[in-house]
Amino acid sequence: MAVPRHKHTRSKVGKTRMHKNIKRVVLGVCPKCKKPVLSHTVCRNCGFYKGQEVINVLASLTKKEKKAREKEIKQAEAQQK
Repeated sequence: MAVPRHKHTRSKVGKTRMHKNIKRVVLGVCPKCKKPVLSHTVCRNCGFYKGQEVINVLASLTKKEKKAREKEIKQAEAQQK
């Protein structure tokens, strides 16, 4: 049986164990815009959480970006129907 030549420090052992425990992030789908979003968080694309608007995403955009985003939202709603 092999014997370690030198003692491993706590940080070295911890770094090795940390990478063994990394798990894949599970994403859900936003019910309003159908974009991937973390569970229990506000959608960054449309600003909705649990069917209510929490963040006004369109307020911080320029005029050109606002038109494009509104167009995307309307297309997504049309596809739902």
